[in-house]
Amino acid sequence: MICLGCFLLLCGLTHVMASYPIWWSLAVGHQYSSLGTQPILCGSIPGLVPKQLRFCRNYVEIMPSVAEGVKIGIQECQHQFRGRRWNCTTINDSLAIFGPVLDKATRESAFVHAIASAGVAFAVTRACAEGSATICGCDTRHKGPPGEGWKWGGCSEDVEFGSMVSREFADARENRPDARSAMNRHNNEAGRMSLNDNMFLKCKCHGLSGSCEVKTCWWSQPDFRVVGDYMKDKYDSASEMVVEKHKESRGWVETLRPKYNYFKPPTERDLVYYEGSPNFCDPNPETGSFGTRDRICNLTSHGIDGCDLLCCGRGHNTRTEKRKEKCHCIFHWCCYVSCQECVRVYDVHTCK
Repeated sequence: MICLGCFLLLCGLTHVMASYPIWWSLAVGHQYSSLGTQPILCGSIPGLVPKQLRFCRNYVEIMPSVAEGVKIGIQECQHQFRGRRWNCTTINDSLAIFGPVLDKATRESAFVHAIASAGVAFAVTRACAEGSATICGCDTRHKGPPGEGWKWGGCSEDVEFGSMVSREFADARENRPDARSAMNRHNNEAGRMSLNDNMFLKCKCHGLSGSCEVKTCWWSQPDFRVVGDYMKDKYDSASEMVVEKHKESRGWVETLRPKYNYFKPPTERDLVYYEGSPNFCDPNPETGSFGTRDRICNLTSHGIDGCDLLCCGRGHNTRTEKRKEKCHCIFHWCCYVSCQECVRVYDVHTCK
């Protein structure tokens, strides 16, 4: 009986590892909180394949940035999906931090892989520009001559290096000849390309009394919220694919092609998926759905965050809630603001 239990546990862990990177768990819980105070032991990070383990040991100083990137990717996912039936919930004390939700090749899986890969590239790029790592720095390969009235200066962020780290580390385990690996590789790269597509020229003025006689400019990454908004649009327009099998010299290989020929085929910047999503209305341990019961809904919205759609037609409850807020604020010269404290009553609507 004990042996059978061990076998089932091993099978479950193997299934989890095949579904998505369990090294994402480095970005949550006690492992993440200890990154700044304790050295990273690469061998203790769960779910690393040999290539990732070598990368970690060779470039251990940028591993905190890798973990930080996954963290900001998860946070952005939770922001973008905060009003939807699936709200990017993570599970504490689990290697599979999203539970079974990402076992399927759904739109949700596509988005999470893309935003996590973009997050790793973003965090590594930012750390390099801030001087947190000795193996990288600013981008000295300026793209084109300076324009009229400005010159190159400051520290251009090296997004190519950050994307390379994300590609080498996040894609290391996606080398299987199956459809899921092909999907993950595609969506990972789409996430990284979103950074390149949203880089912008940031400038600073120099001169007497704030005049702009001389202006220095450098390439900067956008706020990560811009990346999240961009990828959420890609989620909404993601392309459904079908799996095709064909034989090559290395054996059977699975590839993806668009399911519908009358739609424009996806580009390398678009998200792709090939399995449908559950409705996420009711709790289901097999799909990882937590359901929407007791979720706060927006009574006046006709969108997915509205009580009709978010509550899946079950109706909603309403309660009143008192909140203390600052009010009647006055600016005093010079220089402080004084406020009174007011109690206001709000209606809070939750799904039945």
